[in-house]
Amino acid sequence: MAYEEGHAEIMRELLTDIDGISERKMFGGLCFMQNGNMLCGVHKEGGMFRVGKANEEAALEEAALEVNGVDPLSFTGRKMGGMVDISDNTFADEEALRALLKLSNSFVGQMPPK
Repeated sequence: MAYEEGHAEIMRELLTDIDGISERKMFGGLCFMQNGNMLCGVHKEGGMFRVGKANEEAALEEAALEVNGVDPLSFTGRKMGGMVDISDNTFADEEALRALLKLSNSFVGQMPPK
């Protein structure tokens, strides 16, 4: 398995109140899409949120208050702007996950459906 199913279940629970959510296997993990746009996901070593470049600093600061393990996303060693990576430890902090989801939803929720 390329990702932890328990982490996927945590994300599913977190996303229950958001309309337009679907799942798609991507990049060896599982992405959660909002109206066809990538919102967040899980991968082998944790997960990620697409917060947008304008929200990236806030996401890193918000999560850092509660949890260690939120960093800029860089799957290939090159930073992917507007996306943050979360460690396994972050899944234990619902408050941090909700804060990251709020930032992600504020960005992705404004995009036109695909």
